[in-house]
Amino acid sequence: NDILVFTQPEIIKEIHKEYLKAGADIIETNTFNANPISQSDYGTEDLTYELNFEAARLAREAIEDFYNLEKGEGRKEKGTTGRRFVAGAIGPSNVTASMSPDVNNPGFRKMAFDEIVQAYTVQIKGLIDGGVDILLIETVFDTLNCKAVLYAISEERKNENGKRRVPVIISGTIVDLSGRTLSGQTLEAFLISIAHAENLLCIGL
Repeated sequence: NDILVFTQPEIIKEIHKEYLKAGADIIETNTFNANPISQSDYGTEDLTYELNFEAARLAREAIEDFYNLEKGEGRKEKGTTGRRFVAGAIGPSNVTASMSPDVNNPGFRKMAFDEIVQAYTVQIKGLIDGGVDILLIETVFDTLNCKAVLYAISEERKNENGKRRVPVIISGTIVDLSGRTLSGQTLEAFLISIAHAENLLCIGL
Protein backbone atom coordinates (compact mmCIF):
# COMPACT_ATOMS: atom_id res chain seq x y z
CA ASN A 1 0.00 0.00 0.00
CA ASP A 2 2.84 2.41 0.77
CA ILE A 3 4.13 2.11 -2.82
CA LEU A 4 0.95 3.88 -3.98
CA VAL A 5 2.64 7.21 -3.20
CA PHE A 6 4.82 6.43 -6.25
CA THR A 7 2.38 4.60 -8.51
CA GLN A 8 -0.93 6.40 -7.75
CA PRO A 9 -0.05 9.75 -6.12
CA GLU A 10 -3.24 11.47 -7.28
CA ILE A 11 -5.39 8.82 -5.58
CA ILE A 12 -3.48 9.29 -2.34
CA LYS A 13 -3.91 13.08 -2.57
CA GLU A 14 -7.63 12.71 -3.21
CA ILE A 15 -8.02 10.51 -0.13
CA HIS A 16 -6.27 13.19 1.94
CA LYS A 17 -8.57 15.85 0.49
CA GLU A 18 -11.67 13.82 1.36
CA TYR A 19 -10.58 13.79 5.00
CA LEU A 20 -9.93 17.54 4.86
CA LYS A 21 -13.36 18.15 3.33
CA ALA A 22 -14.89 16.13 6.17
CA GLY A 23 -13.25 18.48 8.68
CA ALA A 24 -10.10 16.63 9.72
CA ASP A 25 -7.44 18.82 11.32
CA ILE A 26 -4.73 16.15 11.02
CA ILE A 27 -4.12 13.83 8.07
CA GLU A 28 -1.80 10.80 8.14
CA THR A 29 0.84 9.88 5.62
CA ASN A 30 0.46 6.59 3.78
CA THR A 31 3.51 5.12 5.54
CA PHE A 32 2.22 2.50 8.00
CA ASN A 33 4.62 -0.12 6.58
CA ALA A 34 7.21 2.26 5.12
CA ASN A 35 10.13 1.01 7.17
CA PRO A 36 12.99 -1.21 5.93
CA ILE A 37 11.85 -4.19 8.04
CA SER A 38 8.36 -4.35 6.51
CA GLN A 39 9.48 -3.31 3.03
CA SER A 40 12.03 -6.15 2.95
CA ASP A 41 9.09 -8.51 2.36
CA TYR A 42 8.76 -6.92 -1.09
CA GLY A 43 12.43 -6.24 -1.83
CA THR A 44 11.80 -2.49 -1.60
CA GLU A 45 13.68 -1.67 1.60
CA ASP A 46 16.09 0.57 -0.35
CA LEU A 47 13.15 2.84 -1.18
CA THR A 48 12.31 3.58 2.47
CA TYR A 49 13.59 7.16 2.63
CA GLU A 50 11.98 8.11 -0.70
CA LEU A 51 8.66 6.47 0.27
CA ASN A 52 8.42 8.53 3.45
CA PHE A 53 9.63 11.76 1.88
CA GLU A 54 7.15 11.47 -0.98
CA ALA A 55 4.26 10.50 1.31
CA ALA A 56 4.89 13.56 3.49
CA ARG A 57 5.21 15.80 0.44
CA LEU A 58 1.93 14.52 -1.03
CA ALA A 59 0.05 15.11 2.21
CA ARG A 60 1.46 18.63 2.48
CA GLU A 61 0.54 19.29 -1.15
CA ALA A 62 -3.00 18.03 -0.53
CA ILE A 63 -3.41 20.56 2.29
CA GLU A 64 -2.09 23.40 0.13
CA ASP A 65 -4.43 22.43 -2.72
CA PHE A 66 -7.36 22.18 -0.35
CA TYR A 67 -6.73 25.60 1.15
CA ASN A 68 -6.35 27.25 -2.23
CA LEU A 69 -9.72 25.79 -3.19
CA GLU A 70 -11.27 26.74 0.15
CA LYS A 71 -10.09 30.34 -0.05
CA GLY A 72 -11.14 30.61 -3.69
CA GLU A 73 -14.67 29.51 -2.89
CA GLY A 74 -14.90 31.54 0.31
CA ARG A 75 -15.71 28.50 2.43
CA LYS A 76 -13.35 29.04 5.36
CA GLU A 77 -15.34 28.26 8.48
CA LYS A 78 -15.72 30.90 11.17
CA GLY A 79 -13.37 30.36 14.10
CA THR A 80 -10.89 28.04 12.36
CA THR A 81 -7.17 28.66 12.66
CA GLY A 82 -6.62 28.12 8.96
CA ARG A 83 -4.11 25.34 9.63
CA ARG A 84 -4.19 21.59 9.11
CA PHE A 85 -1.38 19.26 10.06
CA VAL A 86 0.44 16.27 8.56
CA ALA A 87 1.18 13.34 10.86
CA GLY A 88 3.90 10.99 9.72
CA ALA A 89 2.54 7.49 10.39
CA ILE A 90 5.06 5.03 11.85
CA GLY A 91 3.62 1.52 12.12
CA PRO A 92 4.86 -1.32 14.35
CA SER A 93 6.60 -3.37 11.60
CA ASN A 94 6.26 -7.15 11.43
CA VAL A 95 8.82 -8.00 14.13
CA THR A 96 8.55 -7.84 17.90
CA ALA A 97 11.41 -6.96 20.23
CA SER A 98 9.74 -8.36 23.35
CA MET A 99 8.64 -11.80 22.23
CA SER A 100 10.11 -14.71 20.33
CA PRO A 101 8.43 -15.77 17.08
CA ASP A 102 9.59 -19.32 17.89
CA VAL A 103 7.62 -20.99 20.72
CA ASN A 104 10.41 -23.54 21.12
CA ASN A 105 13.04 -20.85 21.68
CA PRO A 106 11.71 -18.06 23.92
CA GLY A 107 15.05 -16.22 23.91
CA PHE A 108 15.17 -15.89 20.12
CA ARG A 109 14.58 -12.50 18.49
CA LYS A 110 14.33 -11.97 14.75
CA MET A 111 16.02 -8.57 15.12
CA ALA A 112 18.03 -6.86 17.84
CA PHE A 113 16.87 -3.58 19.40
CA ASP A 114 19.67 -1.62 17.70
CA GLU A 115 18.68 -3.01 14.29
CA ILE A 116 15.09 -1.86 14.84
CA VAL A 117 16.34 1.60 15.85
CA GLN A 118 18.46 1.79 12.69
CA ALA A 119 15.52 0.79 10.50
CA TYR A 120 13.19 3.40 11.96
CA THR A 121 15.84 6.11 11.70
CA VAL A 122 15.59 5.92 7.90
CA GLN A 123 11.80 6.33 8.06
CA ILE A 124 11.98 9.22 10.52
CA LYS A 125 14.51 11.08 8.33
CA GLY A 126 12.25 10.76 5.29
CA LEU A 127 9.14 11.97 7.12
CA ILE A 128 10.83 14.98 8.71
CA ASP A 129 12.62 15.98 5.51
CA GLY A 130 9.31 15.63 3.66
CA GLY A 131 7.69 18.17 5.97
CA VAL A 132 5.52 16.38 8.54
CA ASP A 133 4.26 18.39 11.54
CA ILE A 134 3.90 15.39 13.87
CA LEU A 135 5.42 11.92 14.19
CA LEU A 136 2.66 9.40 14.93
CA ILE A 137 3.89 6.11 16.41
CA GLU A 138 0.79 4.03 15.88
CA THR A 139 -0.77 0.63 16.53
CA VAL A 140 1.78 -0.11 19.26
CA PHE A 141 1.42 -3.77 20.27
CA ASP A 142 4.93 -4.15 21.68
CA THR A 143 6.20 -1.28 23.83
CA LEU A 144 9.84 -2.19 23.21
CA ASN A 145 9.30 -1.55 19.49
CA CYS A 146 7.78 1.82 20.39
CA LYS A 147 10.76 2.60 22.60
CA ALA A 148 13.05 1.80 19.67
CA VAL A 149 11.23 4.43 17.60
CA LEU A 150 11.42 6.95 20.47
CA TYR A 151 15.14 6.29 20.81
CA ALA A 152 15.63 6.70 17.05
CA ILE A 153 13.81 10.05 17.19
CA SER A 154 15.96 11.17 20.13
CA GLU A 155 19.20 10.15 18.41
CA GLU A 156 18.15 11.79 15.15
CA ARG A 157 17.66 15.08 17.01
CA LYS A 158 21.13 14.80 18.52
CA ASN A 159 22.75 14.05 15.17
CA GLU A 160 20.92 16.76 13.26
CA ASN A 161 21.76 20.00 15.05
CA GLY A 162 19.21 22.67 14.25
CA LYS A 163 16.64 20.22 12.81
CA ARG A 164 13.16 21.22 13.95
CA ARG A 165 11.72 19.37 16.94
CA VAL A 166 8.66 17.54 15.62
CA PRO A 167 6.12 16.64 18.35
CA VAL A 168 5.23 12.99 18.91
CA ILE A 169 1.88 11.22 19.30
CA ILE A 170 1.78 7.60 20.49
CA SER A 171 -1.22 5.37 19.76
CA GLY A 172 -1.26 2.05 21.59
CA THR A 173 -3.34 -1.05 20.89
CA ILE A 174 -5.24 -3.08 23.47
CA VAL A 175 -5.94 -6.46 21.90
CA ASP A 176 -8.75 -7.95 23.99
CA LEU A 177 -10.85 -7.65 27.17
CA SER A 178 -7.78 -8.25 29.34
CA GLY A 179 -6.91 -4.60 28.74
CA ARG A 180 -3.33 -5.49 27.82
CA THR A 181 -1.12 -5.02 24.80
CA LEU A 182 -0.22 -8.03 22.65
CA SER A 183 3.05 -8.36 24.55
CA GLY A 184 1.11 -8.57 27.84
CA GLN A 185 1.61 -5.09 29.27
CA THR A 186 -1.14 -3.33 31.22
CA LEU A 187 -2.27 0.10 30.10
CA GLU A 188 -0.80 1.73 33.23
CA ALA A 189 2.57 0.07 32.66
CA PHE A 190 2.49 1.07 28.99
CA LEU A 191 1.87 4.70 29.94
CA ILE A 192 4.62 4.77 32.57
CA SER A 193 7.20 3.16 30.27
CA ILE A 194 6.82 5.76 27.49
CA ALA A 195 5.90 8.92 29.41
CA HIS A 196 9.56 10.02 29.39
CA ALA A 197 9.54 10.58 25.62
CA GLU A 198 10.85 13.93 24.39
CA ASN A 199 8.37 16.39 22.89
CA LEU A 200 5.44 14.06 23.59
CA LEU A 201 2.18 15.68 22.52
CA CYS A 202 -0.27 12.99 23.61
CA ILE A 203 -0.84 9.27 24.12
CA GLY A 204 -3.99 7.50 22.92
CA LEU A 205 -5.40 4.09 22.17
